[in-house]
Order: sequence, then structure tokens, then C-alpha cells
Amino acid sequence: MTDLDAVLGNAGPTGLKERIAAELAAVRERSLAYTDADDDMLVRQHSPLMSPLVWDLAHVGNYEELWVLREVGGIEPLRPEIDHLYDAFKHPRKDRPSLPLLGPAEARKYISGVRGRVLDVLDQVDLAAPDPLRSGGYVFGLVLQHEHQHDETMLATLQLSRRPGLVRDGELPPGRPAAEPEVHIPAGVFAMGTDTVAWAYDNERPAHRIYLPGYWIDRRPVTNAAYLEFVEDGGYRDPRWWLPQGWEWAERNGVEAPLYWTRDGDTWWRVRFGREEPVPLDEPVQHVSWYEADAYARWAGKRLPTEAEWEKACGGRTYPWGEADPGHLGRWANLGHRAARPAPAGAFPDGASPYGVEQLIGDVWEWTDSWFQPYPGYRCFPYEEYSKVFFGETYRVLRGGSWATHPSAVRTTFRNWDYPIRRQIFAGFRCARSEE
Repeated sequence: MTDLDAVLGNAGPTGLKERIAAELAAVRERSLAYTDADDDMLVRQHSPLMSPLVWDLAHVGNYEELWVLREVGGIEPLRPEIDHLYDAFKHPRKDRPSLPLLGPAEARKYISGVRGRVLDVLDQVDLAAPDPLRSGGYVFGLVLQHEHQHDETMLATLQLSRRPGLVRDGELPPGRPAAEPEVHIPAGVFAMGTDTVAWAYDNERPAHRIYLPGYWIDRRPVTNAAYLEFVEDGGYRDPRWWLPQGWEWAERNGVEAPLYWTRDGDTWWRVRFGREEPVPLDEPVQHVSWYEADAYARWAGKRLPTEAEWEKACGGRTYPWGEADPGHLGRWANLGHRAARPAPAGAFPDGASPYGVEQLIGDVWEWTDSWFQPYPGYRCFPYEEYSKVFFGETYRVLRGGSWATHPSAVRTTFRNWDYPIRRQIFAGFRCARSEE
């Protein structure tokens, strides 16, 4: 049982409402912090892969209005004329700068007005109602997680901007050497997905039992030091390690190292939020595409784990370490932007799964070998555009969250997905191999 479930079960609806109100305040503080910049910074498109920051800011308010005020509160639309501007399916990211978007000041005023009315709805709503949007405060969990996800997107945009001084850093615990680089996961049946996590998305449901043969999985994510061996061994120049489409992508785009890496003599450097620094060898590698992760795994004589293998390695809990909420500065994981980078390998021994697999949650999203597909018995809720329209063999699944992911928006069953060419996200990987 998670802390959220404990609040609902032990303190009742009043305690849950207080928790929701606090979480709403915290996520909005985060959104405003990431958009505390000059107007030019907010309205400019820093990459065609990303929206202008001011779009994200107004979009989270519009999403909140649609789901809490209109769907649950029955309130008339505040600004119906802007709905199409902030519909993520009507306008690709590359086209959004040309739209008549709300300016920074107007966007802040709009989302503030929405939030005030949302708190009024929260005061009045029956969280014990049978309606699935109201029950357990699901609609509030929906908008909270959505805003935190856009906050992580904002961080990716801020990284792409290469503007220094906008993103705070912090301290992390030191790493430690691993006794064994791999962990054996025995064959057997395990329950994948969830039926019990209160705010889990539809694509995490239902829980279902599957059998997996025995396999080995890396104890920790692949580090910069390990990945550098692949780079120095000519991994980007040898098509043997690449799928044909991955090789074509790398050749066409001149990809020779992770995004933001450059070489100066014998030293590799990276740009991190506008500042250049030597690549830290003990951190998990990040900003690599699925194709790069897959090529490294082949070079290493391994493969990427399936998402089922990744989830089983977590040990069947809400979090690898158990049911305790990770919190902002928990001892179990690097989450919630406690620092603007992954933690060194081995920094969170208390966060290990029952099998001894470490850093499964936080640090970097981990690419898996799986396509984003529905589970057996999947039921769409509350709308098709969250999960259903993405199912198929187009998007690869990522698991585990990154240093930029908020604790309320990640768990062992959480499924992220993206195109296999994407590198601007805070993604890395670990390897697996089948039992011999």
C-alpha cells in the first residue's frame, strides 16, 4: 500500500483532499520555477522537437480546466477559444510557435484562475463517489502527474536551450563499487502491472500473470565509463552492432556519441544546462536513443531487457525497496530534481530490489526492448489519446523515471514510451542476457 492509499484509507476524504491540495501547490511552484525567465526565452522554440515553454505553461492549465472544471465540476469553459491551441493532437510541436498563444503574463493569469476554481471543486467533490474520475481523487492524480510530466519536458527544453543559470543543481550521495555487475533473476511467474495503485494509468492495468525464463540483468544502469568504451572501440563506425534503420539514422545525422557530448583531444566534455564540463565517468549515461542503447548491448554481447524483465527485477512492489513513498529527498532514489543530473552508480543501496538490482527508479529512464502495447484485458480510461492511440510497433517502452521525474509520477509499473530516435529525453539503459 502506498502513502496515498494510506491517506485515503486511514484519514478519509479530508486527509486525501489536504494531500491533493498540497501536491497541487507543489507542482505549480515547480512549473513556475521552470518558466521564471525572460519572455524571449519562454516564447522561443529552442528545438523543433519541443514546444515553446509558454505553450507547456498554458497547456497544463487548459488540461486541468478540461478535466477538473468541465468534466468533474460541470463548469462552463473559461476560454473555449484557446482549446484548439493547447490540444497536443491538433498542432505538432514544430508548428506551435506560429500559433496565437497566450503570452507569458496572460498564461500565468489563466492558469492561476483555473487553479483557484480547481480548489473550489476539490472542496466540494465527493472522493468516495463511484464515478471513477472522482473515486480516490483520480482526476486530481491525472492532472498532477500530467503537470509533473510537462515539468520534466520543460527541463529537457531548458537543456536544449543551452542557456546557463536557469536550472538549479544540488548534492547527491557518492557512488560505490559493485560486488557483481549482474544479477540473476530466476525463472517463474510474476504479476505484471497493477490493479491497486490508486492513480495508475490505464496502460499499467490490469495486473496479469506471466512466465519468464531465467535471465541476467545489469545490477546498475550502464555508466558513462562503460559507454565510452563502446565509443572508443569504434561502436559508432561499425554497422555490425546496429539494426539497419538505426545505422541509417546514425549515418544520416552524423551521430558519434551521446547527445551533448564533444571530444577535445583525449577528453570528452558534455554541455549540461548551458555549462560545459568533463563527462563524469561514474554517472549512468543519458541522452542516448534506443538505437544507441541497442547497439551498445549488442557490442557488449548482451541485449536490452524486455519491459517484463525490467519490472520483474523490481520484485513485485510499488517501488523496488517496498511501499514507502520515495519523497523528494528519500534515501532510495534520485528523483524530483534533487540535482540536475544522474547520481553516481551505487549511490542508493537502500533502493535496491529484493533481487539486489539497483537504481531502477530515478536517475535515467531506461530503454527496454519492448514495443508499447496494451496488456491483456486493457480498458481505455479516461481518454484514448493518453495511451490507446500510441499502441503498436512505433514507440519503444522506457521504465523507471529519471532524476527529473517527480516521485508522484513514477512507480515500478509506470510505462513511458517514445520514438527510438529520441535523445533529448533523460534516457539511458541497462543490459540483460538470457540464461545460458
